[in-house]
Amino acid sequence: MKKRILFLCTGNSCRSQMAEVILRSLAGNRFEVMSAGAKPSGYVHPMAIEVLRNAKMPTEGLRSKSWEEFKGQPMNFVITVCDRAKETCPVWPGQPITAHWGFEDPADAQGTDEQKMRVFKKVFTEILARLRLFTSLPMDKLTHMELESQVRELGHFQHLTQ
Repeated sequence: MKKRILFLCTGNSCRSQMAEVILRSLAGNRFEVMSAGAKPSGYVHPMAIEVLRNAKMPTEGLRSKSWEEFKGQPMNFVITVCDRAKETCPVWPGQPITAHWGFEDPADAQGTDEQKMRVFKKVFTEILARLRLFTSLPMDKLTHMELESQVRELGHFQHLTQ
C-alpha cells in the first residue's frame, strides 16, 4: 500500500509544489504525494514550473490547493517546507510522521529573471537532495519513532548540495 505524504507551505506555489513533483518522479510508485498551502496563492509560480520541466519532470495538473482540501484525511507523513506553515499547521488524524524541512522561498527572490531563476534552481536542488535521502530510508525496517526521528533529522541537514 502506498504511503500518503502531504507537503505544506503557505502559498502552495513553489516549494511544496516542487516537493510534490520531485517525490512523485523519484518514487511515485511508493507514495501518494500531495501538496497544499495555508493561504493558497491560486497559481503555481511559472519559474517553479520551468525548473521542473527543465528537469524533465511532469507538471500537468499542478494547481495551488488549500490544506482544507486534505483536512481530516489520513496521512503517513506531513512535512512543512516553510516556516510560516510550520507555525500554523493543523493537527492531522492518525498520528502521521510530521517534520519541518525549511527552504528559502524562491518567490521572494529579487533581481533579474536570471538571478531569480538561480534561486529557484538552488531550492529545487536542495529539495531533490533531501528527497533522495528520504526515499533511501529503510521505512519498512524502522519503528514509527525511529522513522519519525530520521525524517525530522533530514530537516536539519544544511548545504546538501555543496
